[in-house]
Amino acid sequence: MNILYTTVVLCAPGSTTNCQTIDHVQVDTGSYGLRLISDALQPSLVAALPAAMSGGQALAECTMFADGYSWGPLRMADVQIAGEKASGLEVQVIGDPTYSTVPQNCSSSGGNQEDTVPLFGANGILGVGPFAQDCGTRCVTGTVGFYYVCASPTSCTESTVALAQQIGNPVVSFTNSSNAVQDNNGVIIELSQIAVGGAPTVSGSLVFGIDTEPNNAMTATNVLPGDPSTGEIITVYNSQTLSKSYIDSGSNALYFVDGSFKACVNNVGFYCPPALTQRTAVNEGTGGTPQSTVNFSVANADSLNAANAAFDNLAGCPVSSSGPSSQCPTSGQTFDWGLPFYFGLDVYTAIACNDAGAGCKTTSKGFGPYFAY
Repeated sequence: MNILYTTVVLCAPGSTTNCQTIDHVQVDTGSYGLRLISDALQPSLVAALPAAMSGGQALAECTMFADGYSWGPLRMADVQIAGEKASGLEVQVIGDPTYSTVPQNCSSSGGNQEDTVPLFGANGILGVGPFAQDCGTRCVTGTVGFYYVCASPTSCTESTVALAQQIGNPVVSFTNSSNAVQDNNGVIIELSQIAVGGAPTVSGSLVFGIDTEPNNAMTATNVLPGDPSTGEIITVYNSQTLSKSYIDSGSNALYFVDGSFKACVNNVGFYCPPALTQRTAVNEGTGGTPQSTVNFSVANADSLNAANAAFDNLAGCPVSSSGPSSQCPTSGQTFDWGLPFYFGLDVYTAIACNDAGAGCKTTSKGFGPYFAY
């Protein structure tokens, strides 16, 4: 349910023939970088992708999500999405069979290992969140469980890594091949509104750049600056100020703590009120302003039409590193505005400029990180 997909073209560096078109790549404004499942890639193409290096050793990464982790090496590739191209980009190959030994620090990070297409729910993930790299200065100055250097595919050690060697947000590296305009300062996700009972499919647009071309002009009325370090916003819900909230197309539901909702029996981790229930929250930017009131609804997840795949009223408990639980937490600091929030809106994610280099461009609302709708 509620997974947003796009199609990418992956090529060996400098090649226009050794390429593969990969569909069903999840679009995620809550992560960074292009990560593809080895099972979905042609072995001959993977063999032509040079290893990304740090200090003379191959780089690998442990990518941690809310419900699990993925492991695999970083390789260099050219990436194209529609008319946009990023050359010499670090791409993670998740589940690469030559990197079958997962370091203990990674495997113990919590949740399930998600290194195959069925477990991952996609052929890969396109992380287009509000920063230029997936870890930033944290991984430059210390080891936080992300990056590893590998003397061999079966011998990897946790390591610091420079910004230039970190897996990057592909958008920062985009230049439009048709007119050389740099659509590299953010993305817009445009999805139509759907019926209360859901829809079997939904089509929309992933637009690159903000205020760089006629098709990506800023029209949002709500602009919420994110925390300069984390991108997080503030949500006030049930008289609680949730200071670590975020807007995330990679989450398939709205996730928040509300003890008044009954937990589902079949769809564990989701809410199952006896009837469609209306709720209201207020989103705020860093510092508490501006404010935006959001009305949303919560449906019984056990009663949703199984023939549909898209729902704007799916909600549940925030997940922990051990995965969803039938026992919802009693408190928290997070409201996760997942994909249901996006239906019927144009949602802007503006990328921070401080780590993106001299080529980043401002928008009419300034530099990111910010979300707008």
